Amino acid sequence: MIENREILIGATGGIAVYKTAYLTSHLIQAGAHVSVVMTESATRLVAPRTFEALTGRPVRISLWDSDRPIPHVDLSQKAELFCVVPATANFIGKAANGIADDLLSTIYLAFEGPVLIAPAMNTAMWNHPAVVRNVKRLIEDGVQIIGPESGFLSCGRSGIGRMSSPDDIFNAIDGYFHTA
Repeated sequence: MIENREILIGATGGIAVYKTAYLTSHLIQAGAHVSVVMTESATRLVAPRTFEALTGRPVRISLWDSDRPIPHVDLSQKAELFCVVPATANFIGKAANGIADDLLSTIYLAFEGPVLIAPAMNTAMWNHPAVVRNVKRLIEDGVQIIGPESGFLSCGRSGIGRMSSPDDIFNAIDGYFHTA
């Protein structure tokens, strides 16, 4: 049951980030309380105001844009579930190797609850040995991976790397709360 659950969404700079707005809207309509953290790159594709309008909450982008002295801890302690949608190769690499050089990756390291990520990238990137290794490490760390799927990619090719549909991600989130 998603109603009244506190969910933290991390939005990275993959072109699929526009689908994150649909997911966020769906979660809000189901009664969830959603906070959104965006990477700087994500803000070049979707405006933070989009998520602020959907959630009624401020969007956080930087470790330095909060009136709170340690926003990564505040945000990570409040949420019951942390979802990174889409998860780029960059974020996956940072998370798998403990690199915390922005707000989102710092929250990932500070978050003690369950994490779901929905990868999205070009097929060649998804199949690269470094990404394969990083995904394997995240799975070993207990991260739930949703997708990716095969289909048309923003680079104009078809193949694996397409982010799972927002509905499939919503169902994975809902499923988590039914088993929790």
